[in-house]
Amino acid sequence: MRSRSIPLVEVYVWQLPVRFYHWVNALAILGLVVSGLIIGNPPGSIVGPEASSTYWFGIVRFVHFTCAWVFFFNFVFRIYWGFVGNKFAKWDNFIPFRKCQYKEMEQVIKIDVLQVSSSPMESMGHNALAATTYFVLFLFFVLMSLTGFALYSGMSTWWFPKLFTWITWLFGGDMEVRHIHHLLMWGFILFAMIHIYLTAYHDYIERRGIISSMIGGWKFIEKNVFDYLSTHECPPGPGKKDTLKN
Repeated sequence: MRSRSIPLVEVYVWQLPVRFYHWVNALAILGLVVSGLIIGNPPGSIVGPEASSTYWFGIVRFVHFTCAWVFFFNFVFRIYWGFVGNKFAKWDNFIPFRKCQYKEMEQVIKIDVLQVSSSPMESMGHNALAATTYFVLFLFFVLMSLTGFALYSGMSTWWFPKLFTWITWLFGGDMEVRHIHHLLMWGFILFAMIHIYLTAYHDYIERRGIISSMIGGWKFIEKNVFDYLSTHECPPGPGKKDTLKN
């Protein structure tokens, strides 16, 4: 068992609304993916002659539409919280406009992708690469919502989905919109696999309670790193941690 002699500071990173959004979003995407896969490739038992005697496929569609609305309004709430939340939730953390953020991305790539460094990232919230990836993911969320409402507008009589009929025209037709919607689904699946792996990996090498922090909100930061991050916009570069005062 590894131990550390450096004192730790307990930091409240993820506020309750952020944690609520995270888990609701995860459940909504899970429901969307499962129901979407069935809708895209329905079993033979619901497309044959006996299909008229069951409403099972209707239930699948209802689940998909319900999860879609939960996903959409939950995402709208997250956009709002990006303006009023704490410093770890605000949008300026997700858009790389500082030079040191790009240097931090380079270090994360060395750790996560190239595996040429084992130094833990000295960040309290998301590291720069993760934050930028989430911002791109948010853009995918927007595109997924737009294409989903465009597909839904063809069968809905409500005025709100009808606002997105132009999306079908923009992308060249209903089939093209379906293809984009389907490809985005596989993008979410791939992201979820990488996200779970990296979360577990960083939880092990950093030992700061990354996984549990999305339940309770608290992370454990070494005191010397916390003191540095409290007065600097970006974390110390590789090799600089040992020079920090305890």
